[in-house]
Amino acid sequence: MAILSWLAEQRIQEAMRGGEFANLPGHGKPLELEDLSGVPEELRMSYKIMKNAGLLPEEVTLRAECVTLEELLLACHTSGNSDTGERKELETKLSLKRLRLQQLLQERGLEGNAAYSDYGDMIRQRLTGIEE
Repeated sequence: MAILSWLAEQRIQEAMRGGEFANLPGHGKPLELEDLSGVPEELRMSYKIMKNAGLLPEEVTLRAECVTLEELLLACHTSGNSDTGERKELETKLSLKRLRLQQLLQERGLEGNAAYSDYGDMIRQRLTGIEE
């Protein structure tokens, strides 16, 4: 097997010297690698398949909705909006989303999973743009 790796490496080096990789799309730009290190290993393949299909797990969608509702609530508080009805409605929606998220995590056994918690933190940071 080592000989095949060596042979492949030699061919790649020859192609590089011959300039065969010079006109490829993205030449000279950093690669955009998918970092799935925060996703538990047993979930990585299913998450990748779902991502490629344009689907997200319900808990990820719920977290994104919670972030949006939190931002709307913050905007209501900072703008001095006196419409408490709208604020109450947003708070109710946020509470319901959080309850559903907690229920999902309990059902899937992810509530105390450190890897899942870390992954959730990474998602939250990406959605909010705020480092914790």
